[in-house]
Amino acid sequence: MPVESRPLPFPGGRPRVVVTRKLPEAVEARMRELFEVDLNLSDAPMSREALAAAVNRADVLVPALGDRIDAGLIGQAGPDLKLIANYGAGVDHIDVETARRRGIHVSNTPGVLTEDTADMTMALMLAVPRRLQEGAKIIEAEDEAGWKGWSPTFLNGRRITGKRLGILGMGRIGQAVARRARAFGMSIHYHNRRRLHSDIETGLDATWWESLDQMLARMDIVSVNCPHTPGTYHLLNARRLKLMKPSAYIVNTSRGEVIDENALGRMLKAGELAGARLEVAEEVDDRRREDAGDEGDLAEAGQVEGEVAAGSEVLDLQERLGPGVDGADEGRAHRRPKG
Repeated sequence: MPVESRPLPFPGGRPRVVVTRKLPEAVEARMRELFEVDLNLSDAPMSREALAAAVNRADVLVPALGDRIDAGLIGQAGPDLKLIANYGAGVDHIDVETARRRGIHVSNTPGVLTEDTADMTMALMLAVPRRLQEGAKIIEAEDEAGWKGWSPTFLNGRRITGKRLGILGMGRIGQAVARRARAFGMSIHYHNRRRLHSDIETGLDATWWESLDQMLARMDIVSVNCPHTPGTYHLLNARRLKLMKPSAYIVNTSRGEVIDENALGRMLKAGELAGARLEVAEEVDDRRREDAGDEGDLAEAGQVEGEVAAGSEVLDLQERLGPGVDGADEGRAHRRPKG
């Protein structure tokens, strides 16, 4: 939800903006020009107490993805807080409804991460079947696990050319992933709440599956690109993951909550899936972590590789995120005929 066009009231003059993490220098310099700004120069994540103090004194709060702005925190907001301007595209870590009831606007920067997230998705899609991370670890190892020379069976991977890619969520990012995957000779398939317009489908040479279950059963690689909502929480649950081929791979650059990670970990350990590459991870509170036993099965699965959320770690992109504050299964695959 972009910032609304009507001006936000800051009767005290320049608004006081509290920023929870360190931002690129160009963004911070611009904010100093416009606002009375409290910057986080150390880049250490704010504690719950520090966040509570921030919402109490700020006119504008600028949180990042790792900051949980829930109902309890918003309930401690001072009377001057008028805007929560998220530094990023998603707002699922913010209780938007509670903010709305308190008369607090919530903004984000939609669209700016599209190409970068698609780049990262493609990088991970290559890394898993080609076993790049495994190779890097062997090269870096200094003990008996290190490099011993080439052999015909050393780190045999799989090519992606000619493989079926199933995209879960065909919005801006999903379509950008499809454009890249086509260049690698992949066959594009997708499941979406709504079928794309025929012109878009034709341009991407994409096949729509009304049934997610049926698509999953036929794909070689599945790319998760849908948002995290109550309706997509554990959309890829144990039942659906078991529909996938044992030779299939999963790449997730969306939100960790879309996949049941414990179920994924169990399947990877059992050899029921070929591998996974996750740029995001499900947040588990202490109670659920205890119920799962330590950190669950995913951390023990050798065929899964984690990746820092590097899709937004691009300087020119990060400098474009700053202006957000500035503005104050029963069916078949459907393929549209060409022509």
